[in-house]
Amino acid sequence: MTEPKQIHLAAHFPGVNNTTVWSDPEAGSHIEFSSFVKLAQTAERAKFDFFFLAEGLRLREQNGLIYDLDVVGRPDTFTVLSALAAVTERLGLAGTINSTFNEPLEVARQFASLDHLSAGRAAWNVVTSWDAFTGENFRRGGFLPQDQRYSRAETFLRTAWELFDSWRGDEVVADKASGRFLSDAHAGAFSHHDRHFTIDGRFPVPRGPQGRPVTIQAGDSDEGREFAAATADAIFSRYGTLETGQPFYRDVKGRLKKYGRTPDQLVIMPAATFALGDSDADAHEKAHEVRLQQVSEQTAIKFLEQLWNTDLSEHDPNGPLPDFDPVVGEDLISKGRASVRMYRDPLATAKEWRQLAEAKNLTAREVVIEVTGRQTFIGSPTTVATAINDLVQNDAADGFILVPHVTPGGLDEFADTVVPLLQDRGVFRTEYAGTTLRDHLGLSQP
Repeated sequence: MTEPKQIHLAAHFPGVNNTTVWSDPEAGSHIEFSSFVKLAQTAERAKFDFFFLAEGLRLREQNGLIYDLDVVGRPDTFTVLSALAAVTERLGLAGTINSTFNEPLEVARQFASLDHLSAGRAAWNVVTSWDAFTGENFRRGGFLPQDQRYSRAETFLRTAWELFDSWRGDEVVADKASGRFLSDAHAGAFSHHDRHFTIDGRFPVPRGPQGRPVTIQAGDSDEGREFAAATADAIFSRYGTLETGQPFYRDVKGRLKKYGRTPDQLVIMPAATFALGDSDADAHEKAHEVRLQQVSEQTAIKFLEQLWNTDLSEHDPNGPLPDFDPVVGEDLISKGRASVRMYRDPLATAKEWRQLAEAKNLTAREVVIEVTGRQTFIGSPTTVATAINDLVQNDAADGFILVPHVTPGGLDEFADTVVPLLQDRGVFRTEYAGTTLRDHLGLSQP
């Protein structure tokens, strides 16, 4: 009898996204260290694989003002994860770091340091930056076309790997009796030259406990999938249903062979939200209340403006959709928000929204609630545990990165009710089997 797949789970500190409800009475600070500690320690108590921290390089704007529905403040990734390393013992610590505006040596040095500080729990979510608005915050400014962004990202990552691998791991002898510190006088030496980077020197951090930090990737384009198949240890995807997850899973895992890799060398974990209740009906009622919080009247107008690309502050969110077409052009009313790229054809999207409103007799706000819905798991703990297990056992995913809508206590109920059910079914660990994040994810050391 075939053993069931083991489920992987991670916790996403929500920060800036349209699932976060900062105004909920239970919501706390998104910048105080105690909030990060609370979520991370809950995830570790539940034996999760890792804690995931996103990155924000510039506060987003709409109508020329800071996007006031964002949760303002994005502390530095390495500072937060390094501090969390001191208050957790086994939980993986994953951070998003951009490859567009950074340099390989600096990022490699920081991740190698985090891997040492955490005793082998570091992971790097490699992303690229797409917009000139964010680029204005950096010395070189601007941005790169998509094909060059991925080319630079892949070269950036492989250059960082060269730096990690410039140490074998056995060079530091530190023999006090003989006074011999290194066994290899050339340890850490590197010389890298390509179209993006020309660097020579000696990498300052000896090899970390994992060899290289775990590499996570989240791109969804054809270039992004190819990049992930070639380089990633884990993928942060958005396909969390059977219908969308299975084709994505087959496609990406099918690309591994051309790079000499096997399916077990890549873990696919979609982002997932959840709403729990004593019964399925109770959970659906809670989910509806959460959606009303997530898409307030003010938020509904902001979403409409992002598609219509014009000021709609006087529009009634409880009335119909705007009766004119979106303003098409490169000068967007929303700055720094990657999700607006989904509206590649705003006229067609507006037509779809109008058809939906007419078919279901929806107001503008109700349309926004429906088209932006991201709740993956809704139900009693038993229902949610069954759904998660079914998706993993049927190869729609290897696990999920959970995004609670309230920070920092939003994961508690899941940890206390759903996780024990998964453990009872033998599909999720009751104790950590190893000490490093690679151990948790079943990945070999490079």
